[in-house]
Amino acid sequence: MWCMPHPTKPEHTLVLLDTEGLGDVEKGDPMNDLWIFALSVLLSSTFVYNSMSTINHDVLEKLHYVTKLTELIRAKSSPNPDGIKNSTEFVSFFPDFVWTVRDFTLKLKLNGEDITSDGYLENALKLIPGNNSRIQASNLAREYIRRFFPNRKCFVFEWPTHDIELLQQLETISDDQLDPKFQERTKAFVSYIFTYAKIKTLKEGIKVTGNGLGILVTTYVDAINSGAVPCLDDAVTTLALRENSVAVQKAADHYSEQMAQRLRLPTDTLQELLDVHAACEKEAMAVFMENSFKDENQQFLKKLVELISEKKVLFVLKNEEASDKYCQEELDRLSKDLMDNISTFSVPGGHRRYMDMREKIEHDYWQVPRKGVKAIDVFQSFLQSQAIIESSILQADTALIAGQKAIAEEHAKKEAAEKEQELLRQKQKEQQEYMEAQEKSYKENLEQLRRKLEQEREQLIKDHNMMLEKLKKEQKALLEEGYTEKAEEMRREFYLLIHKTKDMKQDSDFFVDSVVRDLALFLSYSLIEKGISGLISFFRRK
Repeated sequence: MWCMPHPTKPEHTLVLLDTEGLGDVEKGDPMNDLWIFALSVLLSSTFVYNSMSTINHDVLEKLHYVTKLTELIRAKSSPNPDGIKNSTEFVSFFPDFVWTVRDFTLKLKLNGEDITSDGYLENALKLIPGNNSRIQASNLAREYIRRFFPNRKCFVFEWPTHDIELLQQLETISDDQLDPKFQERTKAFVSYIFTYAKIKTLKEGIKVTGNGLGILVTTYVDAINSGAVPCLDDAVTTLALRENSVAVQKAADHYSEQMAQRLRLPTDTLQELLDVHAACEKEAMAVFMENSFKDENQQFLKKLVELISEKKVLFVLKNEEASDKYCQEELDRLSKDLMDNISTFSVPGGHRRYMDMREKIEHDYWQVPRKGVKAIDVFQSFLQSQAIIESSILQADTALIAGQKAIAEEHAKKEAAEKEQELLRQKQKEQQEYMEAQEKSYKENLEQLRRKLEQEREQLIKDHNMMLEKLKKEQKALLEEGYTEKAEEMRREFYLLIHKTKDMKQDSDFFVDSVVRDLALFLSYSLIEKGISGLISFFRRK
């Protein structure tokens, strides 16, 4: 295996898998070749098959591996209840087939007319009339190649050089010593691979990453070693469990990183934090949706929702702590003169001087910008700490008569009650903002899920339409070649697939709605639970 950055597609890796020759007698067990062939088909997006000189009966007989694929690969873990053959779905995830013929000596002509290398391959794959065992064996290979690999391409290569001495040193000679036609064909082949080799994609449009490829290899090889047949559905399930877990962590990390970058603590209001949270959560959900697939019962999405909710609570607490610390520091700075000279107010007229200084502190405090969500809390605590001091100063002020002292005490109580009400109103407002933001984010989550599910269903229907198109094309070719019995068998399968696709289209909206309803129910319970716990935490603030 070789891995290299794709030369023309940024952020893509070109992975080359070499089977190192099939049919090597030194390998011993012939099943090894069959499994290697099956693994190559399962893992590649473009399958390159090499042969020498020409494509004829002998070559096709040697390609008997393709006729065993139905025994070596399963698309589903259980039989289709609708009667559709397991192998019918092969075309939805099998690779493109590129046949390269080395040391090609024939002329590309058919019935005296020039043909392309692709035309040469298609002519070679036409079924040959006859009942002897050799013809039947080569026809079976032709039939399976045509059926399982509808996207085919052929390249023919002349001898790299006609110089015998150079042929013996091919590994060491420079490219300019090779035959110009050989160089031209090689460049065309390389260009085709770089341009048209697709991302490895499984059923339903699931794109395979480097990590995913490793998981597939392990899953398939473990199945073979255990005596089982590699199953795509089982492999996708294993892949989904691991990749979705990674997707959750990736999305949660994105949320944390973006919140840390965008938040300037303390925020001026809770709503400011909630707005940043909403934007970061939306991005995190998009990251998850992009990197996840086949999330059965939305278990990973639910886990992400809970993770983000927990992280949001931590940011809310950090914001409160930052606000509390900042407000306390500012209040300590503004009240330093007052506290340093507190003993000087226990004199006639001291209460008025004390109140003047305290009112200035309050005025200056409310001018400080971005105090955050704990501004009223901290100032309320300051007033409460000053209540006994004020009462003591008031009682010691002999310049005031009893009636004036009573009025001052009443004013202090009234002011304290007003501040308490103001604090309560702020907490209620923040709680309302918190709940509204939560409900809004859950609606956004549901909408993102709906879009993803609809895209997945569209891709599934697209896969089935592609299978229909390939079946129809192959059925038509068989009819034109006079193989009516085989064409009729394919026609029956074609109509079974049509009915399944129609049912899928009709059930699509119901399926999406049912999944969204399930998540909505989960989010509703979560909203109530988080709302109650949030309400308690808001009213427990000091």
